[in-house]
Amino acid sequence: MASHQADTAEHIASILQTLPLLPGVYRMLGEDGEILYVGKARSLKNRVSSYFQKNVESPKTRALVARIRNIEITLTTSETEALLLEQTLIKELKPPYNILLRDDKSYPFLFVSEGEEYPRIGFHRGTKKQKGRYFGPYPGAQAVRDSLQLLQKLFLVRQCEDTFFRNRERPCLQYQIKRCRAPCVKLVSPEDYAEDVRHTVLFLDGRNEEVMQNLVTRMNDAAEKLDFEGAVIYRDQLTALRRVQEQQFVTREAGNADVIAVAAQPGGVCVQILFVREGRVLGSKEFHPEMFGETSAAEILSEFLPSFYLQSEHGRDIPDEIITSDELPDAEVIREAIRTLHGQDVRVRHRVRETRQAWVQMARLNAEQGLSARLASRTHMNTRFASLQQAVGRKEPITRMECFDISHTMGEATVASCVVFDETGPRPSDYRLFNIEGITGGDDYAAMHQALTRRYQRLRTGEGRLPDILFIDGGKGQLAQAISVLETLGVQGVTLIGIAKGEGRKPGLETLYFADGADLQLQADSPALHLIQYIRDEAHRFAITGHRARRSKARKRSTLEDIPGVGPKKRRDLLQHFGGLHEVLRASAKDLANVPGIGLTLAQIIYDALHSH
Repeated sequence: MASHQADTAEHIASILQTLPLLPGVYRMLGEDGEILYVGKARSLKNRVSSYFQKNVESPKTRALVARIRNIEITLTTSETEALLLEQTLIKELKPPYNILLRDDKSYPFLFVSEGEEYPRIGFHRGTKKQKGRYFGPYPGAQAVRDSLQLLQKLFLVRQCEDTFFRNRERPCLQYQIKRCRAPCVKLVSPEDYAEDVRHTVLFLDGRNEEVMQNLVTRMNDAAEKLDFEGAVIYRDQLTALRRVQEQQFVTREAGNADVIAVAAQPGGVCVQILFVREGRVLGSKEFHPEMFGETSAAEILSEFLPSFYLQSEHGRDIPDEIITSDELPDAEVIREAIRTLHGQDVRVRHRVRETRQAWVQMARLNAEQGLSARLASRTHMNTRFASLQQAVGRKEPITRMECFDISHTMGEATVASCVVFDETGPRPSDYRLFNIEGITGGDDYAAMHQALTRRYQRLRTGEGRLPDILFIDGGKGQLAQAISVLETLGVQGVTLIGIAKGEGRKPGLETLYFADGADLQLQADSPALHLIQYIRDEAHRFAITGHRARRSKARKRSTLEDIPGVGPKKRRDLLQHFGGLHEVLRASAKDLANVPGIGLTLAQIIYDALHSH
């Protein structure tokens, strides 16, 4: 053993001697070539050598160095290029000692269309292909919906989809409850509607005073023309807008900024991003990046910012400023990398005053609160795990659990779910759904057998990690399927538990069945039982969600898409002519033949196919 350590130390020393004083990316490798850490450096020799100095303070660095067996490097022409390559490798390899950001979705926006007589305002996520203005990003879908609801009350601009709008013959309910001025049936002139849209855009730009002045002018003009109904509309908009101003914090200072603060304690990290657009705080987003060991706030931000702005597949809405709670030693490199990747200049700042400092304090306060809540939840989860460990008689701590459930409707679209929990709670990124095929409809035992076989065949070959406990939502019969599968595959070291619902399916009366034939009923107030109910209910929820999605997809496809001679254009013509699939199903063959392009022969084929069951 000592000889092996000496050989490793000698090998690392020889690598350090040959490292160049050039920018590049380094990869720390452990046993069997496992990638432990990926980093970038202005000078590879200076940066990599710093890991192996005596009296290194960082526990993370000491733990990393103890596992390093080899070092690989890639030279680049600049530190910026090294940063971009580093983020690509982190995203691809997911090294355990790097901070890993698990959020890779695009953020939602508010969208105001252009080039139409009666533009619409709505929710948007994804690429910005439609012609119009985009406002955001918002931290989540609910924030957009709340804003849409407010705008609907203030300015009465339509939010319906174009297909719905074009086919209206009378006003919808939104007009009746005074949330729209019914442009679909021309109850508002294009000129007046254009003003409502302009006020919406001004409001989203933070120019509330200008909106209010315009509304006062329009209200007075309408009154002078004896258009008292119109004057009342403008008066109500003014009143609503004034109330919003009283409740909303909108700064006089314009600016588009992401304000990022970090809170770190032993056992957890919280990064909070405050989204500020046109001086208005749109909301915040909380992240808990995975990290190893204790890391300073500056180090966390230095890894978080590149991962947030450079790794996303969907791209990010880049603000004019990125304001951080702590000083970044490599701020200029991050700025240059963002400019290289996104083609946009951005200021990365730390020292700010007045309004911007208030934003930083707000972000910092939210980060601290988020971390406190996270740690409290984790402590609660640890108590539950310890209780479960004692209840099932395990000597080793429980670090990973999986639970399976089956969902179908009368045997249709059978789906099996697998949910995964670790010491922190659910791990949605590890969840799996299995579409069950080739069994008799409604045979839950066969469905469970197939799902478990597919899951643990993959794990046995090294894909993923075996759980300490495998829960099966079901009694002795379903547990027998799990025992059979694991024995056939030669999987060992997994505690198998079947969860049978109690009398009347009431929570708290569950019986646990074990592979050795034993059974156990826990007290209703047991933390262990609460944890079991949590993972069981999560597996049930995930299975039902997957089943409904599969069933919906199958039913939509089976109605029109499988009928010979009915292509995409004819399907669209049928749906538009009748106003939806439900009316197509109600139509007679003669009614179907009245659709342009659908003759009597094809109409009869469609009718027979739709009513064959």
